[in-house]
Amino acid sequence: MIVTTKAIVLSSIKYGDNNLIVKCYTEKEGAKSYLLRGILSSKKGKLKTAYFQPLTQLKLTANHNNKGTLNGIKEVEIINHYKTIFTNITKQSIAFFLSEILVFSIQEEEENVDLYEYIETALIWLDSHQKTTNFHLLFLLNLTKYLGFYPETKNIKYEYFDLSEGQFLQHPPKFHFISGADLHEFKKILGINFETVNEIEFNAKSRQQVLAILIQYFELHLSGFRKPKSLDVLKTIFS
Repeated sequence: MIVTTKAIVLSSIKYGDNNLIVKCYTEKEGAKSYLLRGILSSKKGKLKTAYFQPLTQLKLTANHNNKGTLNGIKEVEIINHYKTIFTNITKQSIAFFLSEILVFSIQEEEENVDLYEYIETALIWLDSHQKTTNFHLLFLLNLTKYLGFYPETKNIKYEYFDLSEGQFLQHPPKFHFISGADLHEFKKILGINFETVNEIEFNAKSRQQVLAILIQYFELHLSGFRKPKSLDVLKTIFS
């Protein structure tokens, strides 16, 4: 079936000598993987490797096969051209990190327009703002809204947060919880948006601790989720 849809590149992996396997999150059909034959050796073809950098936003026309199979791309164009994400080393590091997060988090081959629009809008915000030191923390937290495990804040005054259940408790659970200083720092990012995210004050240690909490939270709620390889690079950038 031929489909024209917006798409965000999640990963691009060399396959054989001249091919790429590209995973995208599409607006119309969720996660899709594409086999681009000969793209690494062709200089005259319509498809260029530059189109498939992580988190590039595209409009593509593709032949979508059955679920779980590789698809083919017929036409592609870049939309929402970035001005800074691929030239600013900090933003580039954030982009690689987030692309890995999305690869490990999103597997469904079905439409989720709200999730697509969240990612699209967040990336445009990242591209257009200078101060981005807390962006990745809020991006991960808000992503959980669309994946189904955003923290329940009804009892936010309680002294313990159960990472497995995603809720605040009066008493500590047996496993996987935060409290004290860790909980205090974690609460700072709850209930805010990107326009106010830069008002949060974290030192380098606190920022890394909140990131570690979020990564653990994803690991507990998503089967098959793995720590991104780019995590150490991101820690270095913000140390």
